Amino acid sequence: MFFRAATADPADIDRALAYPADGPVAALTADRIREELAENRFRAEWIWFAEDEDGELLARALWWGRADSERPVALDCLQVRSSVADPAAVAAKLLTAGHAAFGNLPGYNVSLPRDWRTDPELAAAVAWRTEAAGAAGLTSEIERLRYEWTPEAGTPEPTGRLVFREGTDEEFLDAFARLSSGSLDLHTQAELRSMDAEQLAREDVEFYLDCPGERSWWRLADLPDGTLAGMAIPSATPYHRNVGYLGVVPEQRGRGLIDEILAEITRFHASEGAERITATTDTVNAPMAAAFDRAGYEVTEIRLVLEEPSGA
Repeated sequence: MFFRAATADPADIDRALAYPADGPVAALTADRIREELAENRFRAEWIWFAEDEDGELLARALWWGRADSERPVALDCLQVRSSVADPAAVAAKLLTAGHAAFGNLPGYNVSLPRDWRTDPELAAAVAWRTEAAGAAGLTSEIERLRYEWTPEAGTPEPTGRLVFREGTDEEFLDAFARLSSGSLDLHTQAELRSMDAEQLAREDVEFYLDCPGERSWWRLADLPDGTLAGMAIPSATPYHRNVGYLGVVPEQRGRGLIDEILAEITRFHASEGAERITATTDTVNAPMAAAFDRAGYEVTEIRLVLEEPSGA
């Protein structure tokens, strides 16, 4: 069996496009792949094949990145023919070959319906993908809720409980560091096992500066007396507006202020004409999920995130 990247030859790209978008785990259509290729978010060298000795295509992996990314950011699609006896083994070798070429281990985001565990065929398809990802080094698993707001949910009015203002880079670094203490976010918890809060804060700032959203959108949230209560980071993806980052400092938690901060982000995006605002939170982060529910955000899918362990 051979594992290789697609070439720029149109015939090779056509092979990737012709691979059937079937199976219980949702796959990308040919039209969607064309769109991503046109925007430079898919590239020939990020499309990998597993072929048998006769050149038959047995598996396909598609990695995604931003238009200006030097290396792929995430694995977007992984498929193995139903005729393959051990899909996990083939997929693991395919991912390992891709990782070696890229020089990094992009995470794998699997989009699933909320009740995916009740469907035996879907659960089995997730199982071999998880096994393959783990064998290729993506041994950390996080399950997240993907939320979506649309104008039909309404836009909350300010209550005056918080005052939102612009802040300096130093103030945002301090806020990020303070918010990480006691966080229920699994990624934050994992990162703090290998670095201190200040280092994590710097990485968080760099991450959101690199997102399509603007730095000018960021707001600190103060109580009326000027005491810092939290932070609102409206952001964006290449496709639509996004909640980004929000939180309440430890000493102000438990007072319902997260609703005020989420409302500020929603108002901001809505005022800019957003027809859709997306957000994600870990399934174990019940307080954040409850805040999204109260704000009229609806769960559209479960996102299973398979990635390299923090500090690896």
